[in-house]
Amino acid sequence: MSQTAEDARRVADGALPALRRRITAVLIASQILGGLGVAIGIALAAVLAQDVSGSEAMSGLAPTAMVAGTALLSMPLAAVMTARGRRPGLVLAYLIGALGAGVVVLASLIGSFPLLLIGMAAFGAGSSANLQARFAAADLAEPERRGRAISTVVWATTIGAVLGPNVAAPAGRSVSGLGIPMAAGPFVWAAGVFIVSAVLVLALLRPDPLLTARAMAPAADQSPAGRSLKAGLRAVRESPLARLALVTVAASHTAMVSIMSMTPVALSHHGAGIELIGLVISGHIAGMYAFSPLMGWLADRIGRLSVIGLAVALLSMAALFSGTAGASHGQTATGLFLLGLGWSAGLVAGSTLLTDSVPQPARAAVQGLSDLTMNTTAGIGGAAAGLIVSQAGYGWLNLIGACLLLPMAALAVPRALGAAPSAADKSGEPAGP
Repeated sequence: MSQTAEDARRVADGALPALRRRITAVLIASQILGGLGVAIGIALAAVLAQDVSGSEAMSGLAPTAMVAGTALLSMPLAAVMTARGRRPGLVLAYLIGALGAGVVVLASLIGSFPLLLIGMAAFGAGSSANLQARFAAADLAEPERRGRAISTVVWATTIGAVLGPNVAAPAGRSVSGLGIPMAAGPFVWAAGVFIVSAVLVLALLRPDPLLTARAMAPAADQSPAGRSLKAGLRAVRESPLARLALVTVAASHTAMVSIMSMTPVALSHHGAGIELIGLVISGHIAGMYAFSPLMGWLADRIGRLSVIGLAVALLSMAALFSGTAGASHGQTATGLFLLGLGWSAGLVAGSTLLTDSVPQPARAAVQGLSDLTMNTTAGIGGAAAGLIVSQAGYGWLNLIGACLLLPMAALAVPRALGAAPSAADKSGEPAGP
């Protein structure tokens, strides 16, 4: 009997609740560390890019390269997970992120801007690992508790996201004696944090949740042919709910990134200082992560579709508040907080519905496709946001961001307002295999 089959037999014998708790604990710990690593590095990435390139206009390319790397690495990492399980994929992602951080430090030492962008793209693997961890939490979760399982891991990102920017300055000072530029110091720390995350996952994420879930699945769902990218694309094509989930995640993330990225600029144009801008962004981050358990509970309690409808409402209100705020900093802050809440509702409900709506063998491939889609569209949206604001203004950016929600609303709201969902509708489980 293989180790995976033996693990599945033990789970079938009643060890599943304890295994769920242990897997969730490991994922929360790795998510805190991974989120910390990403946040430490990205905090001063634009500053480092300006120092290396000598151009303020080029500084925005460093975060953009990271987003591009996160998108490009999503499918290869999903392929590893599909073939080998969550543990090898997450470990590889954290190690690539650590290597990317090292390349960024090297680029800062030799003054190579192209190498810096390559390093930032590889550094994006750390963000890929954080995104994929939410799906790992759902592998063994009961269908009626999947939303809470995903949202718990998303919530753990709050700790790292809040600590990271505050640690960046001490991290920079800690390596200045080694001749490393202060703005590159956070990447030294980020590399170390990613390595610790990889070791933690390698040692403790056992048995592998994805492989165990597969071993517990009916024999008809265990064919390797059903795990390919082609099978994943076919599963999305055949499932209207899966398509809705992909649109939800991509539209929510793109609207959030586009509006959020230009809000500091809009605030500064209306006289806000750096402290106030920091407070507004902190409130936005709190909206994104701190309330995700509530969104997961609602997704399980009232249904995925209802929470997607809530995401449309929250994101639309956010665009209205922010886009009409003008010099009212309080209204802008309210809009950004609502933007974070709407993103949380869309990501949690969309990710849960996506997992529910495709057969178990195809889930890892489809989940990788979801991360590829959301990061690609967000990267395009973030790049276009600056052009929109410079040519038309911040209000028009918010209006366009709200328009991005129209396909999501057209697909979700009629379903959510239809007949009362059955238990199967709430969990989103596909009607057939």
